[in-house]
Amino acid sequence: MRTAIFPGTFDPFTIGHDALVRRALDLVDELYVAIGINTEKRTMLSLEDRIKRITTLYGNEPRIHVVSYEGLTTDFAQSVGAKFIIRGVRNTIDFEYEKNIADINRMLTGIDTLLLISEPQHAAISSSMVRELAHFGKDISKYLP
Repeated sequence: MRTAIFPGTFDPFTIGHDALVRRALDLVDELYVAIGINTEKRTMLSLEDRIKRITTLYGNEPRIHVVSYEGLTTDFAQSVGAKFIIRGVRNTIDFEYEKNIADINRMLTGIDTLLLISEPQHAAISSSMVRELAHFGKDISKYLP
């Protein structure tokens, strides 16, 4: 069975993430939407509210499990038998960062990371990249979500 997780930073309330979940389900048999517990990070919703809302979104899909975890994402992935960590990528800066983390995770734990690139209408680039493109007179409208 091919099992994967979307780790803690996964936010199903962001436009485009539902499409990533659907694409992930094309690749794996079982998917954990896993919310990392970080007591120092303040969020708009409590952990219970996030789990409830995510479960509402995906409760009809038996292959999706909504859970929370503490500690390292790779440790949690190993505990549920996940072969992959799936991350959504919205822009080139995210891609470089996630690729570096994926390389480290693979070296340390043997767990691979699948980087799913957002659909073009959900992609975004950083504000510094927008400023640089504008500085050189480039049309930035096609890069904005």
